[in-house]
Amino acid sequence: MRHPLADVIEDAANGRFPPVDGGWHRVTPWKQGLEAVVAFTGHAVFAVDAATTDESLAGLGADGFGGAHDPRLVAELAGPRGWIDSLDALLVGRGLGSEPTSSRLVSRPDLASHPRVHFAATNRADVRVFGFEDPEQSSVVVLARGVAGLPEISFELDPDDRGGAGAALVRDGLRLVPDSELVCAAAAPGNAASLRALLTAGFVPLGSLQLFRRDPASGVPTPA
Repeated sequence: MRHPLADVIEDAANGRFPPVDGGWHRVTPWKQGLEAVVAFTGHAVFAVDAATTDESLAGLGADGFGGAHDPRLVAELAGPRGWIDSLDALLVGRGLGSEPTSSRLVSRPDLASHPRVHFAATNRADVRVFGFEDPEQSSVVVLARGVAGLPEISFELDPDDRGGAGAALVRDGLRLVPDSELVCAAAAPGNAASLRALLTAGFVPLGSLQLFRRDPASGVPTPA
């Protein structure tokens, strides 16, 4: 079943953004045990467990003008021993599967221990791992079902290949995705190299994304 946030993201990718009303709304998590805050211009979406009520979110200062990503709010939701991912820029691109130039990438299950792959395997579904044919090269592209169940790409260049080759690697990954299919990507704002590679490869920013996992021992957050 298609997740409701997928429709919001796809609409935004087509120029139909949520209202700039300072508000927010909630949806169910798209993956069990994984929750998220997604913010667009002037509107936020909480993909949170039913244990978190609208009243508790409002009491913690949730709003669509930055309050949704207040570190204190996310920390309260996750709990003292919860896991909180970095605050990422959320970008979207399109598959290039119909391009005549074939991708240089091949399946690389031997890269399963790569940190990028481990992160994807923990937080996404249907993970596929690709790299160059040369087994000595560790550049990796991961395709999976990520935010809202949509296709998501992540990548990392071999240290010897860094210095401008990231966009070409991203395009190679997009050639493995059906033509024009929406593809999401997330990059920390401080990771300027990845952001530049994604932008050069045709991705556009839509908003922000922060994933978290709740401390199982935490109770329902309540405002002070």
